[in-house]
Amino acid sequence: MHLFSNILGVFVFDEELNLIDKLLFNDIENYKNKNQFIEEIKSRHQNLKAPIDSALKNMLQYFKNAEFFSDFYYKNLQLTRIDTKNSVNDDTLLIQAVKSVEELDKAANILVKRLREWYELYNPEASRAVENHEKFVEKILEKEKSELLEELKVSPGDSIGCEMEQGDLEPIRSMAHHLYDLYQLRKAQSDYISMLMDGLCPNIKAVCDSSVGAKLIEHAGSLKRLSQMPASTIQILGAEKALFRHMKTGSKSPKHGVIISHPLIAKAPGKIHGKIARALADKISIAAKVDYFQGRFIGDKLRNYLENKFSSIK
Repeated sequence: MHLFSNILGVFVFDEELNLIDKLLFNDIENYKNKNQFIEEIKSRHQNLKAPIDSALKNMLQYFKNAEFFSDFYYKNLQLTRIDTKNSVNDDTLLIQAVKSVEELDKAANILVKRLREWYELYNPEASRAVENHEKFVEKILEKEKSELLEELKVSPGDSIGCEMEQGDLEPIRSMAHHLYDLYQLRKAQSDYISMLMDGLCPNIKAVCDSSVGAKLIEHAGSLKRLSQMPASTIQILGAEKALFRHMKTGSKSPKHGVIISHPLIAKAPGKIHGKIARALADKISIAAKVDYFQGRFIGDKLRNYLENKFSSIK
């Protein structure tokens, strides 16, 4: 006799593939606990076995009967709803947070360029003196033109900026306030990413910091996929365009992708970027596997190895 189960229940067929017994699932919870039903039906029949391929094909014909259609549809719909809900995990939340930070950066960079150009009509000296966009926004919100010029030791009469009425300055300040809020939102999102990584992948975070690690997971699609990638693939994640250009035109192959933002690479001379990138990708690959399989924390050892190896190279 053959034992067969699907989303409808557990069924027993004889050697001629005639149905002789069944236990139907009332709901999806029964389906999730189908092993209990299988054990119960095994207690009723001896020598039950799984059907071979040819028998299985004929068994499936039995369920093509129209009487099963509505039950199949309803239970599969329930199962799809449950699987959709359960598909949201820390990987998904991390990827969404990373993308939101990237889009906030794009929006802030566009707006701050407009703000600088606008504010420079009024106070070009202060704008040119502060290169960091976020600090620039904070300064023009905190201090008046005269205070900023005094810090730069520029007299108001020597400034080449025009004088503006209060009504003309308000739109500039309003944009600066909104930009400040964007920067604060970005900080909050970055803190959230750091918190997620503490629980999801502490070893990756230790090896390559929150921002780089989160972008690697975002490019890979999940921590699982990142853990399955060889170090050579991790090394060039984010440099797909350059890789395809290399394959198509024979141009230089990319040495690194997202990991170029890692402090070890960013601070090193260009001639050893490739060497550091290979070593870094190797340690990230190890960290990803340890994190996915929930091994012990070794991120500090991996990071220390890299720092000791490359700290003396200039």
